[in-house]
Amino acid sequence: QVQLVESGGGLVQAGGSLRLSCAASGSIFSIRAMGWYRQAPGNERELVAAITSGGSTNYGDSVKGRFTISRDNAKNTVYLQMNSLKPEDTAVYYCNVLGRLSYGADFGSWGQGTQVTVSS
Repeated sequence: QVQLVESGGGLVQAGGSLRLSCAASGSIFSIRAMGWYRQAPGNERELVAAITSGGSTNYGDSVKGRFTISRDNAKNTVYLQMNSLKPEDTAVYYCNVLGRLSYGADFGSWGQGTQVTVSS
């Protein structure tokens, strides 16, 4: 019912930048919040950043000042600009979207994940 397509991951040297994108499509009536989580091997999935429909943002402590989340409501797309990347940012990054379907049910969907690898 809701499809999420992520793009933008890859390999980058420490200090470099990457931009992730996640586009949501399907039977969507409205989106309440969009966000990015990450999971490194052996670690739990953790919040990277989230943004509400009104533009309020929330960041994980480890990325504050380096990452910026934004969204294009018209395109149901969320972006994550990652600057000053560190090796410890290496993880699979997952998009998460919360909202309401066209027939009224609430939904929460995850993307398939995109690998970000930062070399030292």
